[in-house]
Amino acid sequence: MPELPEVQALRDFLATHLVGHRVERVRPVAISVLKTYDPPLDALHGRPVTGVGRYGKFLDIDADGLHLVTHLARAGWLRWHDALPEAPPRPGKGPLALRVALESGAGFDLTEAGTRKSLAAYLVHDPQEVPGIARLGPDPLAPDFGRDRFAGLLAGERRQLKGALRDQSLIAGIGNAYSDEILHVARMSPFKQVDRLTEDEVTALYEAVRGTLTDAVERSRGLAAGRLKAEKKSGMRVHGRTGEPCPVCGDTVREVSFADSSLQYCATCQTGGKILADRRLSKFLK
Repeated sequence: MPELPEVQALRDFLATHLVGHRVERVRPVAISVLKTYDPPLDALHGRPVTGVGRYGKFLDIDADGLHLVTHLARAGWLRWHDALPEAPPRPGKGPLALRVALESGAGFDLTEAGTRKSLAAYLVHDPQEVPGIARLGPDPLAPDFGRDRFAGLLAGERRQLKGALRDQSLIAGIGNAYSDEILHVARMSPFKQVDRLTEDEVTALYEAVRGTLTDAVERSRGLAAGRLKAEKKSGMRVHGRTGEPCPVCGDTVREVSFADSSLQYCATCQTGGKILADRRLSKFLK
């Protein structure tokens, strides 16, 4: 799933390639992709792109006051074309969900792999009309996201760190992959309770959040859209690396599996050598 660093990189890429161009046509290919109906998509036709923004994991393309907002969900992606195919896209079983064409002949496709269709597009006058954006917590890379604000968000939380970091209404933009990475940098168990953090641990976690995300954004800066997935994977320390040696201590990276996801961690770095039970609804082994 694209998370804050990849969506930020896509935002930067699109700002360079879209702003100043005019939308020629927007074609929805998958019925499920469009979540709004007023204004209609053809209201974008002929409008200039005046800006590109990011809200958590949402991309916002501002076409002179109309906002095409997209969320790539788990298996979605954006594919840029310097020259779009001349033939119009055909609805079917393929991954193509939506195509945006510019007057220059360039444009992009939104695609989604697999059968579980969660990719979403909205056309609105204000991004805050999108329910997912309206519910977002603060952006962890915002200039005003300091340690004290972070501590205030955690105050009163009575759940595990992994779940808290992934809660978009608490902090925007962190998903399964970067929560694993953040917790490895902070040397904390994914199942540690938020309300048991000491002041020093809150500081360490805050620094891990800012540092991990900032480093990932910097690694992705300037990359073409097609190279972002590979860059994300190559930069991971523990996520997606089950069975490989931890880059810090050399212990084996381990996994806990759930119904529709998994997490990775290093027992030596994060749990004092204790192993987390690898079963659905696993609990920390005491």
